Amino acid sequence: MNDKDSINELNLMKRIASGEIDAFSEIVKKYQDKILSLAYRFLNDWSKAEDITQEAFLRIYKSAGTYTPQARFSTWLYRIVVNLCMDEQRKQSKAPISIEEITNCKAADPESNSLERKETVELVKKAINELPERQRLAVILHRYENLSYDQICEVTQWSKSAVESLLVRAYANLREKLKKIEK
Repeated sequence: MNDKDSINELNLMKRIASGEIDAFSEIVKKYQDKILSLAYRFLNDWSKAEDITQEAFLRIYKSAGTYTPQARFSTWLYRIVVNLCMDEQRKQSKAPISIEEITNCKAADPESNSLERKETVELVKKAINELPERQRLAVILHRYENLSYDQICEVTQWSKSAVESLLVRAYANLREKLKKIEK
């Protein structure tokens, strides 16, 4: 994101604060798919992911008048979504949350529908699901949302060393769990 995007989003927030619905529609159109995808990857429930997405946009709408950018707009929005997801997870029972369809369909080879590929995807999903919450979140933000370490720090409010440590441990845990997968 560049300065032009930041200025545009600040202007959109000012327009939303003044009651312009078109400005709110622009924000929704730009971020809806990303937010829904993040919430779904974390919660593995479309219905809950949709609820989280709606709540995130409701919070944007309500805070438009007081919005003051301290980070990129997208980082602020990701922080809202991550916090909502973590709150939702805490509300659920202590049963582990499985991460369904953690890999994007776009990332999969569209011509490969082999049983072996599907089994590999399922093993990766299961391994990610078994990671501790903070490691799982770090992997999702890094690998699937393509956020840098610094962006993950902004979203989660963890230190850079904590993010680095979580990702190193998470990827080591995943390598260990997935040793049996051979290409």
